[in-house]
Amino acid sequence: MTSNLTEQETRSRLITPALTAAGWDLNTQIREDFALTAGRIVVGRSRDTRQRPKRVDYVLEMQPNVPLAVIEAKDSSHAPGAGMQQALEYARMLGVPFALSTNGIEFLMHDESAQDGAVERLLAPHEVPSPADLWARYLAWRGIDMPARALVEEEYFTGASAKGLRYYQSAAVNRAMEAIAAGQRRLMLVMATGTGKTLTAFHLMWRLRAAGRAGRILFLVDRNVLADQALVNDFQAFGPIMTKVSGGQVDKSYEVYLALYQALTTPGDGPDLYSQFSPDFFDLVVVDECHRGSASEDSTWRAVLEYFQSAVQVGLTATPKETAEISNRGYFGDPVYTYSLRDGIEDGFLAPFTVRRIDLDKDLGGWRPSVGQLDRFGQEVPDRTYTSRDYDRTVVLDRRSPVVAAAITEFLESRDRFAKTIVFCEDVDHAERMRQELVNANADLAVGHSKYVSRITGDSEYGAIDLEAFMDPSSAFPVIATTSKLLTTGVDVPTCKVIVLDQTINSMTEFKQIIGRGTRVREDLGKTSFTILDFRGATTLFADPAFDGEPAEFDVEDDEDDDDAGTGPAIDPAEDAEPRGGRSRYFVDGVEVSILQERVQYLDAAGRLITESLPEYVGEQIRQRFPLVEDFRRYWLGTRKKSALDELTEQGILLPALINESGSEYDAYDLVLWAAYGNAKQTRAERAERVRATIRMSETPSIVESVLRALLKVYENEGPAEMEDVQILKLRPIAEIGTAVEVIGAFGGRRGYDAAVTSLTDEIYAS
Repeated sequence: MTSNLTEQETRSRLITPALTAAGWDLNTQIREDFALTAGRIVVGRSRDTRQRPKRVDYVLEMQPNVPLAVIEAKDSSHAPGAGMQQALEYARMLGVPFALSTNGIEFLMHDESAQDGAVERLLAPHEVPSPADLWARYLAWRGIDMPARALVEEEYFTGASAKGLRYYQSAAVNRAMEAIAAGQRRLMLVMATGTGKTLTAFHLMWRLRAAGRAGRILFLVDRNVLADQALVNDFQAFGPIMTKVSGGQVDKSYEVYLALYQALTTPGDGPDLYSQFSPDFFDLVVVDECHRGSASEDSTWRAVLEYFQSAVQVGLTATPKETAEISNRGYFGDPVYTYSLRDGIEDGFLAPFTVRRIDLDKDLGGWRPSVGQLDRFGQEVPDRTYTSRDYDRTVVLDRRSPVVAAAITEFLESRDRFAKTIVFCEDVDHAERMRQELVNANADLAVGHSKYVSRITGDSEYGAIDLEAFMDPSSAFPVIATTSKLLTTGVDVPTCKVIVLDQTINSMTEFKQIIGRGTRVREDLGKTSFTILDFRGATTLFADPAFDGEPAEFDVEDDEDDDDAGTGPAIDPAEDAEPRGGRSRYFVDGVEVSILQERVQYLDAAGRLITESLPEYVGEQIRQRFPLVEDFRRYWLGTRKKSALDELTEQGILLPALINESGSEYDAYDLVLWAAYGNAKQTRAERAERVRATIRMSETPSIVESVLRALLKVYENEGPAEMEDVQILKLRPIAEIGTAVEVIGAFGGRRGYDAAVTSLTDEIYAS
């Protein structure tokens, strides 16, 4: 009989045997119960939590990390196509054309490569396609002919130091290999900051070398720290065949070269270092952060790429750059693969964030000098209205920075005074003044710890030293770094929890790079989310479709990237200490500045910043699903509370954020009734006290009475989900009443205990 099999029995007894009979190897070609994502991180008041990861019942691979198909399994009581919607979603994420749904008795197969119009058809178990069959269909779907087949069949690195690849990393490598196999010579991979571009590049380089297509490789970066990180981390498997070009005479006996753009070019009229290589020396050139050095046609860095034009060239970036004058697409072509910030946050591989928008009165309303007003140095301040775009560039209001520093300090005091924080300022001068103000605002810590606040800018000889310590998760100091551009791109500060924007940002590329400084997740170090403190209104750029969409050409009046600064210091080619454009700067004392308003903003499920109040947003989302309050009551009372909370959160209803903002003393149920239907809020303590009065009092309470009172206390302190969890029997205060066996026995068994908990829950939520 197969009609009563559970899903697990269906998989082990029916599905897996059908796959192995079709020729799929259990060890190298079948991944079962594969975690596709990590589970989106939900920001909470006291701690962040993860949603359930997306798990694929089966991934069928031609070889490790080269997927072909997904299978979603259901128990034998379901129709074979019951899991198809899930399977199609997983197939889309993996970039494969084949999705199957099955109950073990029949297989429904969705085939994007179908040429005869039969996209979906039912298969008997003996008709499951073989690896050779699906691989041939896959190659035809990708347009890969026989001569190129050997390239895409090259295996991944599997040495002792091999790191497991996330699905999108192998997808990026596979799309690049397929593009190169098809004859493409210029290609671009767009992957959000913190998603492992360097590891992805390593596997691409390794496979091309192993296939004999890249005997010599050049990996180009624009920061020393990026080359050094690659040497000791992701590229270490190259070992003795790898070197870093540092100037002087080039040693041509290596096969993998890491180099800064700046190291390959020579300021002035002397010969460039790259000319020591023959133009056809390299077979592959990989360009990290390609939005900087290679986007502009007249860039000195572009000359390096054009010199090695015979090589296959791959650009890596989180932020492709497209303006009227500068184009990554114009050089590398359309991205062959894109994994966006929104994708990373949704999958739980990147940290989510909240935005605290802090508006200052002189920023919003502007400031105008009196007639003939002189600045600190006796210069007459030109008569016009100055706004946030002018402050710390054209006009310095001496009382503005102290207000910003005080607001940053107040936020850290309310959360964690040792949370790594980056403060982005207008320029080096502004960064130094902000450092001083933050030292004064945190005098109690700064006195004993001289590196509590540090200016990390390219003009400072101590910048590189402090940067290394700031990046090191094991180093407590510096805690706060003030900067202009040094930390904008390519610098990995995995424990950064706060990003402060006190800089006017006109470039979408720069904005994305700055936000990327906080997106890395380090759960082992308590970093699962971050906060953006915005003093300049820069976060309005979140509303721009270009923020997380495909790159499109846009005009930039004042592009901040300075891509052609290749001759500057290698640590930081884009900072400047003087006012931009040679304008005079006026220092004005005594102008009062104050905070006019402050609000917290969140990202919705689509990655958009919510502009209305959070209660209004949640209320609207709830009413769309539950038009009447009774609809929601029935749903809440008929569902386990943890399941209800998880389900609503996964649907994009920001209940954790609403609890975070409204106060942890309220039940999610009451907050929904308040936000969506206008009911008055009750605290959990108020609900618990009302029910507590109905439980019979006795001098020597029975185990049942004691447990019910303890469960009420659990509800009052923790919430309904914890009260419903049977594991609570093993914890205080219930564990002090009796063992789990004794407690359940007092209720007449598990059914009696579950019925009592349900009855208690009904009492709690009684109208």
